[in-house]
Amino acid sequence: MASEDLERGGGMKNRSNNSYLPGYYSSTYYAEASESHWTSWLIPLFVVANIAVFVVVMYINDCPKKNTRIEGACVAKFLGRFSFQPLRENPLFGPSSSTLEKLGALEWNKVVHGDQGWRLVTCMWLHAGVIHLLANMLSLVFIGIRLEQQFGFVRIGLIYLISGFGGSILSSLFIQHNISVGASGALFGLLGAMLSELITNWSIYTNKAAALFTLVVIIAINLAVGILPHVDNFAHIGGFLTGFLLGFILLLRPQFGWVNRQHRPADAHVKSKFKVYQYAFSLVAVVLLIVGIYCWVGDAVQRREWK
Repeated sequence: MASEDLERGGGMKNRSNNSYLPGYYSSTYYAEASESHWTSWLIPLFVVANIAVFVVVMYINDCPKKNTRIEGACVAKFLGRFSFQPLRENPLFGPSSSTLEKLGALEWNKVVHGDQGWRLVTCMWLHAGVIHLLANMLSLVFIGIRLEQQFGFVRIGLIYLISGFGGSILSSLFIQHNISVGASGALFGLLGAMLSELITNWSIYTNKAAALFTLVVIIAINLAVGILPHVDNFAHIGGFLTGFLLGFILLLRPQFGWVNRQHRPADAHVKSKFKVYQYAFSLVAVVLLIVGIYCWVGDAVQRREWK
């Protein structure tokens, strides 16, 4: 299979994310400095898990034994069974499409007609190659660790995993003839959550315009990467929208002064923990998430009946 045919007609859709992601986040502009900070351990664990899965995939791939040599010789033969597929077949230095499909890549027909819904989850732990893996893991470290330090492992872990699932759902609706792998849907979920966190906690930021501009530029650059060939932008968009809605639900911050309320006089008036618009955003986000899942399930059932 020639390189220009990679990830098409049985190939793989690469959910890569090679764009600029800074090591800081809009917390620079946050006005309340007394919130607790957590030690990040879940995001590093996700990174280690993704790397471990890739090593297992390459071990099972065993290019020297299974390569037909039609597309050329294995790359980095000194690695033995961990060597990569010929570059004409996979220029990202990784396994074959058939190996990825066997191990859980997202493939619409298998999900809808083969009752293999687990692929919606497993695909986000697979990567098309070393380049794909490095790009996603570096991005995850840059944005995920800081978010986990601010909001804790439970909330960020939920956003990461559910956003990856949401990216898989949208990808499966629009990409029905190729396989798709990668963690970029989950990564874009974190970006979406960053944006909704800024919006719902707008009143407690000191430099709102700068924070919003910085974040919008980062998101725009990342989405622009999806225009490149072989990149699954549907997973990006699905993950981003899912994370955006989850941010309104999971990343609410108390309004300014609530954290230090214990230092006020006993008879002092204390405002409610959250503002009315924060509750409103959360309610709307819950409704939209439910509607989105319902529409996907309905579409899948309908397409299955057509077959």
